[in-house]
Amino acid sequence: MLPNLVSMRWTSILLPALMIALQGAGQSLPDTAAALTNNAAVYQLVISQNGQIIFNHTYNGQRPDTLHNSQSLTKSILSILIGIAIDKGDIASVDQEIGAWFPELAKDPDSRKQHITLHQIMDQASGLWHENLEGGLGEYLSQPAPSQYVLAQPLVSAPGAVFHYNNAATHLLSVILTRATHMPTAVFAQRFLFNKLGVQQVDWKKMNDGYDDGAGLHSVYLSTTAINKIGNLLLQEGRYNGQTVVSGKWVRMLLQPPLTRATNWGFDGSQYALCWYHVRYENQPVTYGMGWGGQYMIIIPHFKAVIAIHERVNDATAVRQALYFEKEIFPLLWRYLQTKDKMAAGH
Repeated sequence: MLPNLVSMRWTSILLPALMIALQGAGQSLPDTAAALTNNAAVYQLVISQNGQIIFNHTYNGQRPDTLHNSQSLTKSILSILIGIAIDKGDIASVDQEIGAWFPELAKDPDSRKQHITLHQIMDQASGLWHENLEGGLGEYLSQPAPSQYVLAQPLVSAPGAVFHYNNAATHLLSVILTRATHMPTAVFAQRFLFNKLGVQQVDWKKMNDGYDDGAGLHSVYLSTTAINKIGNLLLQEGRYNGQTVVSGKWVRMLLQPPLTRATNWGFDGSQYALCWYHVRYENQPVTYGMGWGGQYMIIIPHFKAVIAIHERVNDATAVRQALYFEKEIFPLLWRYLQTKDKMAAGH
């Protein structure tokens, strides 16, 4: 999906300014770093450490309370909601088969469909029709009942066998959550996740079938501070302000999944599992959610830190924005946290 190259032109222009900013970074993040201040794509950056915000800055005329298009961070948030539903007993386990919520699959000519598991959908390995096939995303989004459309199409691979990023299948998670809990995904999320985190402003868009979007094609809109809070929930093993929001068992599964699948996008060497990406960065484990155009929620246990960033959603520049964040901006943030860590240790 994302090519492993960075625009040489962008690098030649911005890298020298970035290096100058780095040299003077010290303890404070350089607000004047060209990688951020001269970047028309960045909207807001929030960094927290030990549960406290240590940097919160808006760019390009944005407001701190603006709700941003979070794109596929929607998937990562939904993974937490699935865990809460499992904790509550509304869903038996991540290995429950989707036939429980789509009984019509029992009549499908391909009996394998009803045995697809939540785990396989969350791992992008369901084998279901995906929007990259003939007809594409436009055909999918134009369907009056997109979830039923996906289930009605022939399987493209055996369930569990092939990793293929699949927005169309991931939306089924929202349908399943709604049917399992008997409340819309957005309502469930507000009651059992957002309210617990003190997040009141949320705009969760719906798909044509009337279900709240589970993939990030229409997306959930949240502030960058809210995204940072969600990352901290996982960093703190499912607890927030002393209250358990989601079980530590589920959080450990998300952060240290039993099975991962290699991706050729995101940070070099990334693996995917349960709607999250995993990578070792400078030999430290990092878990992150990623959305089209440079939306990131990054959890760094080594620094006890969470980085949340929203950027402009523009198809023409989306790939370049994501690559620039990964190759240029994130190293700046890593060094900032590294410097703070060393100073805190008295080095």
